[in-house]
Amino acid sequence: MKEFQICGLGNAIVDIFVEVNEKEFGSLGFERGGMQLVDHGEQKKLLGEFQKSEPKLVSGGSVANSIIAFSQLGGDAAFIGCVGDDRYGLFYTNEFEELGIDIGNPVLVGEGTGTCVCLITPDAERTMRTCLAVSSHLSARHVDAERIKNSEWLFIEGYVFANPETGQTAIREAIDIAEKNGTKVAVTCSDAFIVNVFGDALRDALKKTDLFFCNETEACAVTGATTAKDAFEKLKSMVPACVVTNGPNGAFIRFGGKEVHVPAFPTTPKDLTGAGDMFAGSFLYGVTHGLSPEKAGRGAAFLCHKVISQVGARLHHGTKQFWEETIAKA
Repeated sequence: MKEFQICGLGNAIVDIFVEVNEKEFGSLGFERGGMQLVDHGEQKKLLGEFQKSEPKLVSGGSVANSIIAFSQLGGDAAFIGCVGDDRYGLFYTNEFEELGIDIGNPVLVGEGTGTCVCLITPDAERTMRTCLAVSSHLSARHVDAERIKNSEWLFIEGYVFANPETGQTAIREAIDIAEKNGTKVAVTCSDAFIVNVFGDALRDALKKTDLFFCNETEACAVTGATTAKDAFEKLKSMVPACVVTNGPNGAFIRFGGKEVHVPAFPTTPKDLTGAGDMFAGSFLYGVTHGLSPEKAGRGAAFLCHKVISQVGARLHHGTKQFWEETIAKA
């Protein structure tokens, strides 16, 4: 038995939620609903505008969200990422320790922690400004061989491919360690732009990947197909197992030699952020705890439904209860 069922490798980002009225939002001149990368100075200036309000902080990052869901369900998890020695880095490490996730020693002295300012307007739209800061420094030297060796699965975030000099070296090192120690590899695509811009590195990694998570857009970008179903078929020749999520149309799953389609639960979404992260984290929990791909997919689909019915990329309570109730009926 290994110490951890899963070890995530990804960007460590603190989400900073700020509720703004239309007048405040209008004064910023931002395009509504988009996400843009900004530098440290721009982010500091933006946060300075809202010093009067006490913003809500939540530890995040794509694979980090999945690892948190996995842990909330009762799994044993570890995470590899980088934070700075500022208030946000301290918040991040403390929260992971409280959640019982082994985060090792992620602090890089004298650096700023990655942040994502989420401006929430009265129409429930989120407009994001992301400053990767030190999270983008994640490289081969930060990869902890012991935690990967002691994990059943390594789970890699697609966004990390976006840094050829650092992130891609971290991914290669992590996969190499996993291969040598019988640790299975899962990859989440994160965004179609990863395929379009860093596709060669992603496809190289997929040759050594056991399980690939992507949505319809990402799956079509990888395979050249035009529908989720066709992309799912084409992925057969690329990876042994995959999950292709397709929003309200459910998810196509191939795992352990079985193929299933799991329908979505009807939802009026408030915030789609984190849906894929939740699906991946809870599906991995299911299959590492003896559930069939269909049952794991059903539980994951329900938790997705719960997370998009609220604002924020993760559930703060009830995760385990929702899961157990759904699995009992599946």
